[in-house]
Amino acid sequence: MTRRTAERKEHPLSMRFPEADIAIIDRAARLQHRSRTDFVREAAVRAAEEALMQTALIRLNPASFNAFMKALAGPPVSVPELEQILERAAPWENSGEPQAR
Repeated sequence: MTRRTAERKEHPLSMRFPEADIAIIDRAARLQHRSRTDFVREAAVRAAEEALMQTALIRLNPASFNAFMKALAGPPVSVPELEQILERAAPWENSGEPQAR
């Protein structure tokens, strides 16, 4: 009888943090009702995705590149939905209502 081992789907990652960093991480994780592990994992994956996106190569054929360059060189195009969003007051701006303390 051969013994089959299950393929491991998760990999442990051990890190050392200064006590002050752990305190900040724990405080933020508690505020979001998450575990330290979940909080750190999600933050690390998000940072990795951002780093990869900054180096992502975008390829265009010559016709698409020329259309892209033409759009950049042309006059700006109004987008009413964006204008509406930009005209709204930010949630933290005073709306004339008393602020809760």
